[in-house]
Amino acid sequence: MRRGGPSVLGIVLAGGEGKRLMPLTADRAKPAVTFGGTYRLVDFVLSNLVNADILRICVLTQYKSHSLDRHITTTWRMSSLLGNYVTPVPAQQRLGPRWYLGSADALLQSLNLVHDEQPEYVAVFGADHVYRMDPRQMLAQHIEGGAGVTVAGIRVPRTESSSFGVITPGSDGRSVERFLEKPADPPGLDDDPECVFASMGNYLFTTKALVEALQRDAEDVNSVHDMGGSILPQLTERGEAQLYDFSANHVPGETNRDRGYWRDVGTLDAYYDAHMDLIAERPAFNLFNRSWPIYTSSGQLSPARFNAGGMASESIISAGCLIRGQVTRSVLSPGVVVDPGAVVQGSVLHDNVHIGRGAVVRGAVLDKNVQVPPGATIGVNPERDAELYTVSKGGVIALGKGQQVP
Repeated sequence: MRRGGPSVLGIVLAGGEGKRLMPLTADRAKPAVTFGGTYRLVDFVLSNLVNADILRICVLTQYKSHSLDRHITTTWRMSSLLGNYVTPVPAQQRLGPRWYLGSADALLQSLNLVHDEQPEYVAVFGADHVYRMDPRQMLAQHIEGGAGVTVAGIRVPRTESSSFGVITPGSDGRSVERFLEKPADPPGLDDDPECVFASMGNYLFTTKALVEALQRDAEDVNSVHDMGGSILPQLTERGEAQLYDFSANHVPGETNRDRGYWRDVGTLDAYYDAHMDLIAERPAFNLFNRSWPIYTSSGQLSPARFNAGGMASESIISAGCLIRGQVTRSVLSPGVVVDPGAVVQGSVLHDNVHIGRGAVVRGAVLDKNVQVPPGATIGVNPERDAELYTVSKGGVIALGKGQQVP
């Protein structure tokens, strides 16, 4: 935080494998996956923290972290003159020859970062969600409430509860009575029985409470050493946890349409749907909010070009693209080429994808450097697509980095 305010260290958990996003995570960590044309997923949490003046941030990495490390070190350069930084921190095996056993163990093995910085509060945020949030408002409630931990929650349908940590609030609306990790059939809310509060994976800790909770967890031989599965239930039982309702959070420049937007893009279907949220006339998530920007770096590229009758509608076209075919309801990353006669519909194309002359691509996510030969089709023949490519439950077709197309 700024000089004179409370001292906060940001810790971003970015070490997950992201198996449900395969093949996009076959060669990279989930937080490094491209989103919205030019961004990486990690850019959203880092932008929220930096916009809120939390300017000392450690990103804990583990699996296939090279592209994530490179993106952070080349893009997220803070003022060293003021002592600010965003730094990737790989698993260092400080407590013995083992990798992280879970998110809580990742924090335990990285407590040297906390001891070195000696902050009053620690913001522990996830790295793979798409949203805007001002953490200062959550911090203000945390300080006012005097809790050991404050967890951000958002209302979701009760039918989706098995995908989240579920928070049961007390009668005051703030205290946490129960915290259940991915329950099959939790009770609904008193004022809306068909909804529950889902944990967003964002926590604010008083430093003393965090350190003590991690030490208690380390001594528990039955623990799974996970934030949602271990630390939050532990602090809830001790009466030290409180809920922050994300719907109360407001950021400058928000619209009525995108206020309170948050998406867990951990599956191909969720990832695809979140992209479709970007391209409407009144987008469900507005990337053009200059009052609370999402920061990134996409290199030095020429503006997009449209030649040979090429056209695009309801789409995001990044710099360096060359469009000579037809693109509708799609998101194109830098360097994508669409040749004459080619048709791209409802698709997400990552860097340097090339769609050949007369090819058709529908309802697909193509990772970087995929070359679609002239006349080839993706999303036209479901049976053939299922034999050749990854197809999600919702029917999204996904090709990994550089995957060959017959």
